[in-house]
Amino acid sequence: MTATVLIGGFACADPAAADPSVQPVAASVYTVSVGRVGAALSALAGLLGAVGGGLALARPDRQGHLGTWARRNGAVTALTAGLVALAVGGTVAATADGGLGTGNGLGGAYFAMLLGLIAVTLGWLARSRSRQTL
Repeated sequence: MTATVLIGGFACADPAAADPSVQPVAASVYTVSVGRVGAALSALAGLLGAVGGGLALARPDRQGHLGTWARRNGAVTALTAGLVALAVGGTVAATADGGLGTGNGLGGAYFAMLLGLIAVTLGWLARSRSRQTL
């Protein structure tokens, strides 16, 4: 029974999938696609979150605007921006046609998810440290 299903599955396979003219062509370096834009914006959100979480975790001692902002909002910004980067990067990675190098933003989506994970981790550490000192 199993052998019949396997042989029938191979016999009914679409031969057009093996045709090179049907395969997606890699996009040019200068082509701007929706996937690339989404991956780039989510990577920027992840970078913003990682910087905010790093500043909140470092607790700058100076009394400037950046130090005050980091003490008040750094952890929440890191958590929020990190979750946005993870969600948008995951969506771009899940909907990308083709693999890496095809111009669909898959590499940028993976990078955005990595930055989002770093931002969430730093934000969580800064938030838990601030709760311990209160």
